[in-house]
Amino acid sequence: MIHPLGPGSTIGVLGGGQLGRMMAVTARQMGYRIVVLDPSARCPTGQVSDGVVVGALDDVDCAKHLAKQVDVITLDTEHVPADLLEELEKIVPVRPAASVLRTIQDRLVQKQFLDKIGIPIAKWAPADDIERALASVGRPAIVKVRRAGYDGKGQYRIDATTDAQAIVAKLRSEPAVVEEVVPFVREISVVLARGVDGAHRIYPIAENVHRKHILHTTRAPAPMRDAQRANAEAIAVQVADSLGHVGVMAVEMFELADDRLLVNEIAPRTHNSGHYTYGACATSQFEQHVRAICGLPLGDPRALTGAVMVNLIGDLWSPGGVPPPWQHVLALPEARLHLYGKDLAAPGRKMGHVVLLDDDTDRALVNADHLISALTART
Repeated sequence: MIHPLGPGSTIGVLGGGQLGRMMAVTARQMGYRIVVLDPSARCPTGQVSDGVVVGALDDVDCAKHLAKQVDVITLDTEHVPADLLEELEKIVPVRPAASVLRTIQDRLVQKQFLDKIGIPIAKWAPADDIERALASVGRPAIVKVRRAGYDGKGQYRIDATTDAQAIVAKLRSEPAVVEEVVPFVREISVVLARGVDGAHRIYPIAENVHRKHILHTTRAPAPMRDAQRANAEAIAVQVADSLGHVGVMAVEMFELADDRLLVNEIAPRTHNSGHYTYGACATSQFEQHVRAICGLPLGDPRALTGAVMVNLIGDLWSPGGVPPPWQHVLALPEARLHLYGKDLAAPGRKMGHVVLLDDDTDRALVNADHLISALTART
């Protein structure tokens, strides 16, 4: 029998980024304490937590020190070693479990898992023999490192004339996989929560647009037919159940012109494409994650309004760290500004986001691009 952890309990967070920060703000509003492990005492999560253990995310001793202070452990990032999580599970519940991370954090293992449970994905092959892999997958193709890649990092495109051996040299013997380039119509993501008891709550499906491999906008709910929505939700639930996941999870999918859905990636945590829920839904993804990992009943995920989320990337900051002119955001009554408390703005770094609450999501998408243009302009 799982005993719920009520307000007054302490949640440990491995990783102090923006996902941990937004969860910590919500958890503290609900009456929980937060202790975070991160290399920096000034990390975004640490700024709003009750305690910080300063240490690397692969430091077993530091992680055990955190585990002895908390009632449950969760993650800000899936790049925490699964072996470390197994050690922590001897001390305190870890949600999601080490077994989930062991499956997810290696792209090859993740694809083998999806193949095994019959989930449709793009053609792929191990990159050990690049020429054999390309013969199997075809060109164009994408080479992706098996571990730690995100926002396009560790990815290389191979077109008809690309020197495949030059790509191998760039990998520097790092294990990788090769994927076919999928002619998708759009990318969608299903953000859902799975409780300790196996219950599910699914958020309105999000439609995502990327720029330079980084999420630019998310529109929710994504315009789609009921049958396609049900198919996407069923795929995501099958993934979560097969993993035995506990917490919020995002399953990213490619939608093809013939309506097929191919799973692209699985994120066993709160997700950038779910940020719109913080303001647009009855229960945000962050409250939902707290509820799930603490063994509480899951909240209502229904949308209260349509929404578009637009990311604020470090490129918007001027040299010297001068922030954008926030008055352009604050002048919009439908806009909700979220800044992550990061000390250093850098190109490609996620510094915050804006959610535009509007049932007319076509209009909100236009306004989001206008807003980014205004924040980019300097007078």
